[in-house]
Amino acid sequence: MNTPTPAALTIPELEDVYDALATALDTVGPDKTELFLVKLALLNANALGQADVFKAHIAAALRDV
Repeated sequence: MNTPTPAALTIPELEDVYDALATALDTVGPDKTELFLVKLALLNANALGQADVFKAHIAAALRDV
């Protein structure tokens, strides 16, 4: 059974989550950034509910890094 993926965010919504992420990164500081990002990624993977899609997102994020 295929689970439908949620609709993509609009540009203003992406800008809003970018700002929220930037603020959160500033809040945790450089010594806890990695832990915060791992926790955030795992929470979002769980919310997405599709390991294969999440792995595809990892692959996409690795491009041009």
